[in-house]
Amino acid sequence: MGASFIIRMLEKIKALFGLSSKKCKKAAGEEKMKRFLIVCLGNIGPEYVDTRHNIGFMAGDAMAASAGVQFKSCRYGDMAIMKVKNCELMLLKPSTFMNLSGVAVRFWMNKEKLPLENLLVIVDDIALPFGAVRLRKQGSDAGHNGLKNIASELGTQQYARLRVGVGNDFPRGGQVDYVLGRFPKEEMEKMPELLKHVGDSVKAYCLSGPDFAMTHYNK
Repeated sequence: MGASFIIRMLEKIKALFGLSSKKCKKAAGEEKMKRFLIVCLGNIGPEYVDTRHNIGFMAGDAMAASAGVQFKSCRYGDMAIMKVKNCELMLLKPSTFMNLSGVAVRFWMNKEKLPLENLLVIVDDIALPFGAVRLRKQGSDAGHNGLKNIASELGTQQYARLRVGVGNDFPRGGQVDYVLGRFPKEEMEKMPELLKHVGDSVKAYCLSGPDFAMTHYNK
């Protein structure tokens, strides 16, 4: 019995059970696709556009634009889906306002049945100078209301966050006005480079893991 005969018989058996070579290859490819929820924190409404608290929204918009995908209205926010090699990134801009961001995060984590290691939150940080980027696998909320609500809804602080520095040049008691204020002209001129770096950090996290991303992209 020749090898060619055996191969033909195996192909017939696969076809009989709906397991053609093409279908098997497709199924294998689908199994390898890793899916991540990238939560871009911010507040909805024109009055919050380009404000420091919305650096997450700005990063999400920049990533979607670079991938040629658009945000569409969904449950608890707007979402754009982009693919990078074997990863699918679900970019989510919550519509719940910052203080209830965790509601959107919990809903989509449960809906997509994602593990915590496939969650990354992009957030502004006044403890870092403008332009600094710090990715961490876990940590405290550091007083940030968005992170605080996410931890409350998920029941844990054990999720990754990418902190983007917005500086802290404000007088005592002026924090709220500062984070809800717009970036000055000189910082907006540097924004495209910063947002590209943030996007590259997110891709590195998804493709190569947090340790690689922290080593190569934290600055």
